[in-house]
Amino acid sequence: MNAPWNFARFLPLAERLLSRGRLPALLFAVARKGPRLGKLREDVKLMQSLCLAWWRGEYRAISPKALVTIVAGLLYFVSPIDAIPDWLLGVGFLDDIAVLGWVMKTVADELARFKAWRDCQAPERLRVVERLPATPEALRLERPAP
Repeated sequence: MNAPWNFARFLPLAERLLSRGRLPALLFAVARKGPRLGKLREDVKLMQSLCLAWWRGEYRAISPKALVTIVAGLLYFVSPIDAIPDWLLGVGFLDDIAVLGWVMKTVADELARFKAWRDCQAPERLRVVERLPATPEALRLERPAP
């Protein structure tokens, strides 16, 4: 299946964001915008949890291409400049939902593996791995040394 129109331009942005260690800023933006998703909320939370676990070094069993695809999808979701601007009430999120659905379908196997890994973790460990601190600065300070 082909990528949604206008999605490809977010792939290099995702690569740059990952290489510069800016993933926490994206995850905070996703958390702020996430409540508007309805049924996709749990899927976005799963992608956000995967990104947090990857960023903290707890989960690395994901292909670089899948990680970039997920990050690009989340970037598309938070970007105010996409195919249909978010400020258009009623239709502004339609393209975001379509892109997130496409990302979920494209990386479904990777997400299923992450979900299986997550299901095997102790609840106490997951609370630490998946917790989003109060501020992006706090998350940067929490990052374990490589």
